[in-house]
Amino acid sequence: MKAFESTGFGKVHVLRLDKGDFLLEGVQELIREKHIKNAVCVSAIGTLDKCVLHMVMTTGFPPVEHFERWDDYPLELSSMSGVIANGVPHFHAVVSDHEKAYSGHVEPGCRILYLGEVVIAEVEGVRFAREKNENGINELRDL
Repeated sequence: MKAFESTGFGKVHVLRLDKGDFLLEGVQELIREKHIKNAVCVSAIGTLDKCVLHMVMTTGFPPVEHFERWDDYPLELSSMSGVIANGVPHFHAVVSDHEKAYSGHVEPGCRILYLGEVVIAEVEGVRFAREKNENGINELRDL
């Protein structure tokens, strides 16, 4: 286990995404424009008409991942959370249709149907990055 301690929150960014905008790509644009290095995704809600999530399908190593895709299909974005480490986002989301919910790692190509709202809070006093460990798994490490 490794814990990272922040000295507090810095700027909080509330990002509005409009119909046709892309979720992850919009956050990446915000990261570039605002020079965000280390932050957390506090909240994300909205609707999607395209979505790609990947999820782990096995307990063995190396992990087998499944990519779930929805195209021209209405989904509610109920939650998204994760860490931006050294300017690179790693987010997981919960989306749902009218029958059930799905959760997984957010991939490029998730497109806003009507509206999306994402809250990103910068953290101060920490410097970390996501790097592969000895098993090839990306983990947070001090810079």
